[in-house]
Amino acid sequence: MSEPEPSVFTRIINGELPGRFVHRDPDVVAFLTIAPIRPGHTLVVPVEQVDQWTDVPPALWSRVAEVSQLVGSAVMEAFRPTRVGSIIAGMEVPHCHVHLIPIDDESQLDFTRADPSARPEELDDAAERIRAAIVALRGAAD
Repeated sequence: MSEPEPSVFTRIINGELPGRFVHRDPDVVAFLTIAPIRPGHTLVVPVEQVDQWTDVPPALWSRVAEVSQLVGSAVMEAFRPTRVGSIIAGMEVPHCHVHLIPIDDESQLDFTRADPSARPEELDDAAERIRAAIVALRGAAD
């Protein structure tokens, strides 16, 4: 069986395409989507390219969940929504990823609301706010 073509996420992780990273470790990354449903919409992605979330090895899935909680807490701190919604859909990219979306009601969890022309400066601002919140959360844990 041949190796799958690198996904767009693998290409972002490998630096072949730009990404606004808010978290990176050897196993899991988190970066902003370029078509956010709401400002702060972040993707948590295992570095290993696995298509279906149900095929992610349990130890790696545990790490994805841990990073999702950290980044979700940072999104909550940075944007002050009522909740941070989480979706595992996986239809658009064949590489497991968790969508973290700041929401004030469930109707906002709607991919038809994605903004494919989000302004780069808005994405940069959202990424910086999340990074700063992660730093603050990690400092509070010490």
